[in-house]
Amino acid sequence: MFSIRKSSTELNDASEPRWHFSSALSPEAHAEWGLYKILEYMGLHEILPPGVGQNRAKLRKDIEEYHTAYAIDFDDTDIDTFIARRPDGLAFDKGKKMCVFLEYTRAMDTNEDWAEKKEQEKNDSYSSHLGFINHLSYREKSGWKASQTTFTTGARGSLHTNQFLTRLESLWVKNKNTREAIQNRTVQKTLSMSDMILKFFFIALKAEWTLQSLPTEIVNKKMERFNLHLQPPRM
Repeated sequence: MFSIRKSSTELNDASEPRWHFSSALSPEAHAEWGLYKILEYMGLHEILPPGVGQNRAKLRKDIEEYHTAYAIDFDDTDIDTFIARRPDGLAFDKGKKMCVFLEYTRAMDTNEDWAEKKEQEKNDSYSSHLGFINHLSYREKSGWKASQTTFTTGARGSLHTNQFLTRLESLWVKNKNTREAIQNRTVQKTLSMSDMILKFFFIALKAEWTLQSLPTEIVNKKMERFNLHLQPPRM
């Protein structure tokens, strides 16, 4: 995410970066925004001081109105979950009033249509949120449009190269070499993560020999944070 932010070079009329990536705080820090903050940034909802009590009531009413207007099955108990959902990342273009949900996902790349199935799953998970934002924007005549861009990588390092690079370009990562570098880093991190998960799996099976292949900092740094409980060797 931070690599995209750093490499998205187009400027607006005020000579400022056109795209604002709210989740990319630094190479190490990442913040996921919920519905309240997204709508506030777009001027579609005001976050009132704690204790006022009107925030949730107004937003709940708007959500209920949207689902009723489009005859979407919805239960009152689902509203809190709806509000709490957070996309992996966000990109805003205030000048052109564009909001893009950014999703990063891995899938098991065994079947031919593995990427399409995973992306459809991701699209379905946020379709109501995008529809709600666009509904609210239309009602308030704000001009904002919300959409989604998903970057999908296979657990074994596969990806649709042209699609991946085109989606980076749509966020104004215009330098071809930079796009390819981001793509390569994404694949490398995916393979590294898959390798780490596999090693943790063997640890959970009490295969202590895998400890020797793990980075020292992980072995020595509070293994309990990973919910791993090693048993003493049998004599």
